[in-house]
Amino acid sequence: MELKTNRLFIRFVNQSDWKSLIEIWDDFNQSEYARYDVVHTETEAEVQNKAKRWEEVSPGMEHVFFAVLLETKMIGYTDFHKTSDGYECGYCFHSKYNGKGYAKESIEALIRYLSNGRKMRITAGTALENAPSVRLLKSLGFEKIKEEQVSFYKDVNGNDIYFKGAIFALDVE
Repeated sequence: MELKTNRLFIRFVNQSDWKSLIEIWDDFNQSEYARYDVVHTETEAEVQNKAKRWEEVSPGMEHVFFAVLLETKMIGYTDFHKTSDGYECGYCFHSKYNGKGYAKESIEALIRYLSNGRKMRITAGTALENAPSVRLLKSLGFEKIKEEQVSFYKDVNGNDIYFKGAIFALDVE
């Protein structure tokens, strides 16, 4: 699977993308928004295995992982996981490429590709404090449908550390 947009090339993640994934996750783990997501693995062996699994499962279209490239440089990725009525979407882009419309351009193209003219619902979750992610989803036409308390981490006493998250949805016609 290969897609070309005005500025980007999009394809399934493959095993050789592991070094780019480490670079993207290392960058993300240092951002202020990392506290709103699970820790992204950074050891070479773990990331190589993850990239291999992503390459193997993507053609099945149940769990699909797409590399987003600017020329030949992988600048981020998106993932789509099949739900009963569409897909749940996730994304992660290197901060060097934030604010330039690359995430929006790639996600729009992938939604068109996945829907292929069929009705479906695309959902995405994010922390309400993650203003760039909320802006991205709203710019794509997603609407907030639910707020929830989310926890990925525990404090020193073993208690969950919660933040306010939201589920956004886009109904594709």
